[in-house]
Amino acid sequence: MKNYLRTAYCLLFTAYCLLASCGIYSFTGVNTTVKTATVHLITNQAAVVNTGLSGVLTEKLKNKIITNSPIAVVEQNGEIDFSGTITSYQTNPVAASANETAALNRLTIIINIECTNKKDDKQTWTQSFSRYADFNSSQDLSSVESKLVEEIADQLVEDIFNKALVNW
Repeated sequence: MKNYLRTAYCLLFTAYCLLASCGIYSFTGVNTTVKTATVHLITNQAAVVNTGLSGVLTEKLKNKIITNSPIAVVEQNGEIDFSGTITSYQTNPVAASANETAALNRLTIIINIECTNKKDDKQTWTQSFSRYADFNSSQDLSSVESKLVEEIADQLVEDIFNKALVNW
């Protein structure tokens, strides 16, 4: 019985040492040294403007931080500060059919994000993110636009979150 307890204590001590040696460990990989983040409204400077896109991207980024990290979103003076602009919102044909008309169209959204980390300047960056979704050319953009925007916004927010907060 003593050997069993000794083995159990050794395993627990080893596990503690491994986890403690890496600092505060998070299974999400989120940088847990930062406690607050500020997300400013992502402004729309694209030639074609989807009026709701700024709010959708901003709120999705806030929600992603709140639900997938221990970081609190604050109105101002966060330790990480996000700001950005939508630089492109466009549809283009991507696949031709037999009669040389578009079989598929692609909605592409490009945003430029600036992330300022006030605790670690090395983690400050500016980057352009681009995502797209294809839709059948027989569909009118207005009939599928809200679904496509949600899908693309989720992908963009995931990219921003991973770049800023996940340390894999």
